[in-house]
Amino acid sequence: MHAPDASTHADAHPHAGPDGAPGGGGGGTARDWWEARYAERDGIWSGRVNAVLADVVVGLPAGGGRALDLGCGEGGDVVWLAEQGWTVTGVDLSRTAVERGERAASEAGVADRTRFVAADLATWSPAVEERFDLVTASFLQSWPVEIPRDAILHRATSAVAPGGYLLVTAHAAPPHGDLPEAMRTYRFPAPEQDLAALQLDDGWDVLVAEGRPRSTTGPDGERHETVDSVVLVRRRPGEGPSA
Repeated sequence: MHAPDASTHADAHPHAGPDGAPGGGGGGTARDWWEARYAERDGIWSGRVNAVLADVVVGLPAGGGRALDLGCGEGGDVVWLAEQGWTVTGVDLSRTAVERGERAASEAGVADRTRFVAADLATWSPAVEERFDLVTASFLQSWPVEIPRDAILHRATSAVAPGGYLLVTAHAAPPHGDLPEAMRTYRFPAPEQDLAALQLDDGWDVLVAEGRPRSTTGPDGERHETVDSVVLVRRRPGEGPSA
């Protein structure tokens, strides 16, 4: 799962579907919806890293570490992080997306530094002893079928190791001007709302909570100005997850 079609948002993941429901229907579970979406064609995202993630990682300590990508889609960010030296786990609702991610990692020669998990983030959590230096959720948004996004983001904080980072990037406005009916009532989160969803205690530092303007190209080829919500927080060294 993630953001829009690769043709409309070249560096986005998948967990959002602004082009409307595949096959014209929005019924069934979120897993059904996304499996149908991925069945439309082989490769619905660009395979390139999200620009915000790339910018953030450049500013982190060199050498990589352990990373977790929530809603990894077809693995573009997972593969890129592995190429930078990280050991990465990618989780997505769609088994089809996960299989494509595994294939992409193998083709890029980084299969030994990647692990993909097909699981519902509404209930999935890493093992209690498993903590990550970077947890990222890029465009973890879904319409017309909803996911418990705020709860997923809050649970993600428990996966961050002491001294580690959590990055949440989201569409804070429509990614392009031609909105389908299913998208017109969607609530786009502001940075303040995503920060509130994390429910951070005093053991965290907020490094970034802002909207970042960006230009996109819509399905009709027209340029469109939009805004991404970017929230980056860091668990203080020595601070562990709350019980």
